[in-house]
Amino acid sequence: MGRVGRGGLVAGLAGAGEDVASGSARWRRGEAVRAEAQAAKDAAAQAFYELDTVQRDVLISVEAVSASDDSPGAKRAVADFAAMGRRIDEVSSAYISALDAHDLDAEELDPAVAAQARQQLEQSRQQLLSVKAELERFAGFLEPLVAAAETRLAQVGPAVERAKQSWLAASNALDEVRAARLGPDELARRLAALGPQLTLMGEGAGRHGVQTVLQTASEVQRTAEAVRAEAERLPQQAREVDQRLASLRTRTQALETRAGNLGPTLSELRRRFSAECWQDLQNVPEQSEAAVRSAQDRLAEAAKARDELRWDDATGVIATVRTLLSTADGAVAVVNERLHSLNEAQRAPEAEIERTRFAVRDAQRLAMAGRSAPDPRHAAPLDAAVARLDGAAEALTGRHPDYWHFLTEMAAVRETAAQVVQAIREERGAGNR
Repeated sequence: MGRVGRGGLVAGLAGAGEDVASGSARWRRGEAVRAEAQAAKDAAAQAFYELDTVQRDVLISVEAVSASDDSPGAKRAVADFAAMGRRIDEVSSAYISALDAHDLDAEELDPAVAAQARQQLEQSRQQLLSVKAELERFAGFLEPLVAAAETRLAQVGPAVERAKQSWLAASNALDEVRAARLGPDELARRLAALGPQLTLMGEGAGRHGVQTVLQTASEVQRTAEAVRAEAERLPQQAREVDQRLASLRTRTQALETRAGNLGPTLSELRRRFSAECWQDLQNVPEQSEAAVRSAQDRLAEAAKARDELRWDDATGVIATVRTLLSTADGAVAVVNERLHSLNEAQRAPEAEIERTRFAVRDAQRLAMAGRSAPDPRHAAPLDAAVARLDGAAEALTGRHPDYWHFLTEMAAVRETAAQVVQAIREERGAGNR
C-alpha cells in the first residue's frame, strides 16, 4: 500500500469539512422554512377558529331576527347572511385544502415544498381574516335588528307560560266539576282541541316564528280562560236551574189552585151581570187547566235535560214554561179583576164617572190655557169624549145594565183625554225650542 502524502491528507480533510458545513447550513435553512410554514399553519388555524366563532355568534343573531321579524330589512339581512355563508364556505374549503396538501411534520420535507405550504397557508389566513372582518361589519349592521328581535323574543316565554297556566287552570276546573258529576263533556272537547297549539308553542319561535307563537299563546290563553270560567260557573248554573225548576213547580201548583177556584167567580158573574160582562171569560178555566198540564209536561222535560246536563235545553224550556205560566196567570187574574171592577161600578158608578170627568176637564183646561178659544184639533176629540161619557152614563138603566161596556167606555174616554194632553204638551215643547 502506497503512502499518502501529507498534502493530500490535509486537502481531503478540508474538503470533507466544507461538505459538512454546507449540509449544516442547508439543514438550518430547511428547518427555518419548516418553522415558518408551521407558524403560517398555526396562524391560519387561529384565523379559522376566530371566523368560526364569529359565524356561530352571528348565526344565532340571524336566527333570532328571522324568527321574530318578517320585515323587508330583516329578510334582506337573512339573504345577505346566506350569501356570506357561501363565501365563508369557499375560503374555509381553500384553507382545508391547503392544510391537507402538505405534511409539515414529514422528516424529509423539502424546503421548497415547505415554502409553498407557508405561502398557501398565509394566503388562506388572509382570506379568512378578510371574511371575518366582513362578517363583523355585518354583525354591526345587524345590531338594531337583533335588539328589536330580543325584545320580541323576550315576550315569548311569559306569553307561553301564561297560556300553559291558563290551560292547567282550566283542566283543574274541569276535574272539579267532573268530581261533582256535572260532566262538562263539551268543555273538555274544547280544551282537548288546543293540543296542536300546545305542540306549536313547545316547538318554539325558532321553528314557527315569534308572531305565530305569540298569537297561538294568546289564543290558547283566551280559550282556556273561557273554558275555566264556564266550568267554574257550572255548579252555580246547576243551582240556578234547580231553583228555577222548584219555583216554577210552585207557580204551577198555585195556578192549578187558582184555576180550580174560578168556578164560583164565573158563577157569580153570570148570576149578577149581563152576558156581555162575562162571555169573553167563559173559556178561561179550560185554558188555565190546559196551561197547567202543559207546564207540568215541560217542567218534566226541563228536569230531564238538567239531569242529562243539557243546560241550554233546560234553560230554554224553563223560559217557555215561565211565559206559559205568566199568560195563564194573567188570564186568571182578569176573571177576578173583572168581578171586582164590576162590583165597584155597580156599587158606585158615580165615582167612575167623576174620575173620568175630571180627566176630561183637566184636558180642557190645558187646551184653553193661554187661548181665547181651543184649537179644533184638541176641542173635537174632547167634545166627542164628553158625549161618549154622557152616553155611557145614561146607558146604566134596566135590571142588568152592561157595566162592562160602561167601564170600557170610561177607560176609552180617559185615554182620549190623555192623548190630547200629550199632544198639547208636545206641541208647546216644540214651540219653546
